[in-house]
Amino acid sequence: MTLTPSRKLIYPDSDGQPMADNTLQFRWIVLFKENLECLFRDNADVFVGGDLLWYPVEGHPEIRVAPDVMVVFNRPKGERGSYRQWEENGIAPQVVFEILSPGNRLAEMAKKLEFYEQYGVEEYYIYDPQLNELNGYQRAGNRLRVIEEVNGWVSPRLGIRFELNPDELLVYYPNGEQFKTTVELAQELERERQRAERLAAYLRSQGVNPDEIGG
Repeated sequence: MTLTPSRKLIYPDSDGQPMADNTLQFRWIVLFKENLECLFRDNADVFVGGDLLWYPVEGHPEIRVAPDVMVVFNRPKGERGSYRQWEENGIAPQVVFEILSPGNRLAEMAKKLEFYEQYGVEEYYIYDPQLNELNGYQRAGNRLRVIEEVNGWVSPRLGIRFELNPDELLVYYPNGEQFKTTVELAQELERERQRAERLAAYLRSQGVNPDEIGG
């Protein structure tokens, strides 16, 4: 009798679903992902992923979810096709964000909450940009408990602060600066460049070579 070799399990890098259903949802996903990347840019052991499939259990490719944004401490930065937890020292994402769209169903979000609760997420935040509603959950033992007052809440893991104003959510870095869009970040860099050029021009007008300062 010829034995059939065991079929190698496949862990797809895509679930075939779009990253976002509309521009508003996409804008918020990018806002969180890019600003969290900036927040931890100097920490080589914090990985931030966006729309990345997370497989928590080896041998079970059917057990998976793709958080809109996830943050994993004690894992190196780098490219990944998916987050396979058994290849990441068994470390689960500690913080996840979901940005809602009109297509999200209550049952779907309840299922995700159950998933994150079961597989070790410490903080789970859900923001609906159309209704301007933020909900948060924090781990207590083996459960994710509702954060009763999320307005003004500071994430224990991330150090960021959430403020709900009448129009939309505002998010602040630990140093008090507000999260910025990619365009705003680019504009800030351009202002810094122009300030540096003006300073260099002034120093030269005073007979000082700016290139020799600190050399």
